[in-house]
Amino acid sequence: MQWNLRLAAANRGIWQASQLQKMLAENGLVISAGKMSHLWSGQPASIKLGDLDVLCAVLRCEVGELLIAQPLPTARPAEEADTDTVAVNAPPPVIPRRRDGRSLPPR
Repeated sequence: MQWNLRLAAANRGIWQASQLQKMLAENGLVISAGKMSHLWSGQPASIKLGDLDVLCAVLRCEVGELLIAQPLPTARPAEEADTDTVAVNAPPPVIPRRRDGRSLPPR
């Protein structure tokens, strides 16, 4: 999902986060300056549905204008992999080591 608050606000003539913050407060949603800054310029990890409802009411928009779906990259079907080959992006194998510096017994 892509967060599109700034563009949705700009389409309605709201150019500053503080201006939107005042409008939200007038409609019962008091947001701190830090949270408002994150909503304005960031990608929020979560947002309350009630807050989203007030945002949509103030901006007179639909949720789909604030949250734009982006397609996920599709995974290709797994091809038969040789057991002798190593994946290009695979992390190196983990080699256990003792913390006290002594070596491990042989396998």
